[in-house]
Amino acid sequence: MAENAASGDSQIDHGGQDVMVAAYRHDAHKMNGQPHDYAPETFAGVPVNQTVPHGVDGDASALSRPNGKPEQTMENHETLYRLSLIEGESRYDPEEFTRDGVESALRDLLTENDLEAMHRAWLESDVVSAFNESVYYPYTSLKYHTLLVAALFDNYRADHEFADLLLVVDSTGEIVPHRTVYTGEDFALRIDESAGARPSSRLGSRPWRSWASTWNRLTAHPLDTAHDKYDMVLDANLRRIGAWSTALQYIEDFENWTSDSLKKST
Repeated sequence: MAENAASGDSQIDHGGQDVMVAAYRHDAHKMNGQPHDYAPETFAGVPVNQTVPHGVDGDASALSRPNGKPEQTMENHETLYRLSLIEGESRYDPEEFTRDGVESALRDLLTENDLEAMHRAWLESDVVSAFNESVYYPYTSLKYHTLLVAALFDNYRADHEFADLLLVVDSTGEIVPHRTVYTGEDFALRIDESAGARPSSRLGSRPWRSWASTWNRLTAHPLDTAHDKYDMVLDANLRRIGAWSTALQYIEDFENWTSDSLKKST
């Protein structure tokens, strides 16, 4: 957590709402392909593209991207649309991602007044999962970067240090407001300082691309790697991915791909 980061950031106007709203709106410009320095301050009448207190954007970025000046990692791919680790192709679909369709989806995501509903909308959004968090790192996911920002901010404002935090495995459908970063058919994942009796693993002393090591150290795993071939593949690949937003997006993509594969086989 950045020292004293909240002192100036807390003065930013968020339209009279809980500062948490900034976490979900801070990267709205990336879904329009606009550089941060020239991004508009409002969208559909609400403040967007504002700084999130406590330096959480930087910490969440460090979970998925290297520090320092970014470099192009994929030739001939300089778009805001994410590349799929499963297919190796862009998630852009000209029929699905029309300008009006994307703008309508963004309006629903960013103008929601109920913060818990906003959190759930981000968890369930298919549209926002199509975008990367940086054109330099096209396999990263803006959706999961945003959810990580929200989870870190909710913990930091509760006076939890990064070194106190855990990756916690919850039952499917169990959503902790702002701290759940993934929910699927078989399990949910959250960032929290307490796990209770749930399987968990510490994030470490500082934010870095530590997904694989954190996943490997879980006290118990939510996947049936002894009997289910799909779970075996998913687990093996999750043990190789370092970037957090990439890994969380991969779980979502893999679940969708598995579901489609099973439907085709029946």
